[in-house]
Amino acid sequence: MKPLENLKKYEVLLASNSPRRRQLLSDLGIQFTPYVINGIDETYPAGTPVMEIAETISRQKAEAYKKIINGNHLVITADTVVIANGEVLGKPKDASDAANMLCRLSGKLHHVVTGVTITTATRQSSFSAVTEVEFAPLSDEEIRYYIDNFSPLDKAGAYGIQEWIGYIGVRSINGSFYNVMGLPLQRLYTELKTY
Repeated sequence: MKPLENLKKYEVLLASNSPRRRQLLSDLGIQFTPYVINGIDETYPAGTPVMEIAETISRQKAEAYKKIINGNHLVITADTVVIANGEVLGKPKDASDAANMLCRLSGKLHHVVTGVTITTATRQSSFSAVTEVEFAPLSDEEIRYYIDNFSPLDKAGAYGIQEWIGYIGVRSINGSFYNVMGLPLQRLYTELKTY
């Protein structure tokens, strides 16, 4: 039997605009439809522990999709945050903000946390995956080259590990590489097998 054959009974919806998440889910062999509701509030309650923020937001996103779920929908929502020195780095506002974020990550350890929520008409489950990433020191020229030649503005922490900056900057990684790209595939696969 083909892996994840159990999902045949669902119409799987991926609630994400991220081309990386779409590619990863497709590579997992899952037939899905991208379905995005715009304007979902992604703020989180003050005092939420930083390691719980991504999962909290993924559940909030799932709430917005509950009104469209029918008996055969399975919706996957996710959120990824980069945490440096206890502070969440979201998507940069502009090139200057991206440069500032990359300077803060340069030569240091940080954590990437992705929260995922899977929702059907009768069940919901959530989890987080954490990956520790260490960057080598980055020069101002390397940071500027990356910002000028790639697309850091749509990425938490202003970088894509699968891009040039990841090739030259990531000194070590402890945890799921795919989690840093935005979807912890092994954990997601394990969870989806139970549906």
